[in-house]
Amino acid sequence: MDQTQDGAHVAAGEARDKTPRTERGRRTLRKLLDAAAVEFGERGFHEASISGITRRAGTALGSFYTYFDSKDEIFQALVRYMSEQLRDHVTPLVQAAPDEISAERIGLESFLGFVRAHKEIYRIIDEAEFVDYASYRRHYETTVARVRQRLEAGAARGEIRVDVGEIHAWAIGGMNVFLGMRYGLWDEDADISEIARIANDFVANGLVKRD
Repeated sequence: MDQTQDGAHVAAGEARDKTPRTERGRRTLRKLLDAAAVEFGERGFHEASISGITRRAGTALGSFYTYFDSKDEIFQALVRYMSEQLRDHVTPLVQAAPDEISAERIGLESFLGFVRAHKEIYRIIDEAEFVDYASYRRHYETTVARVRQRLEAGAARGEIRVDVGEIHAWAIGGMNVFLGMRYGLWDEDADISEIARIANDFVANGLVKRD
């Protein structure tokens, strides 16, 4: 019989539910994921090690195997974790926006701030394309799905054009990714509020010549 950290037993050969059932277990899991973000972000997937993750987390090696079976497994979990962190950071801010155009400006500005605080996200997501393609694709698909949901809700409220859909959402998502790279990773001195304002004007008005 195997025993989980929380004392639950499962028969040998059965799938083990690794979801922590206590607050202490959840804290340990978060410590491991946060440490993995630093380890993978600094060393890359292939050079990173489980011992490096546990050392950074300040946990015993055995604690790692309570939650993960391999380096590949924690990497997959990390991609989900970082996607969820980004979602949880941006969503409350855009939901509080007065209208959809403002929501896109606030969403970009908060994304740029998140990237500056978590620069490792780009290396981790980029490596996911080769390490775990399903996680890589899921990250972008779920991110853009949230953009599309915002756009369609704004259209339903009469705030933006009624024909918005998937292509518009991917266009905004792609713009945000590259602005995050340029002004989140490469240029920490740029005013992210001004960048978001300019990009938002582009979203709202396009390239139409103004008189």
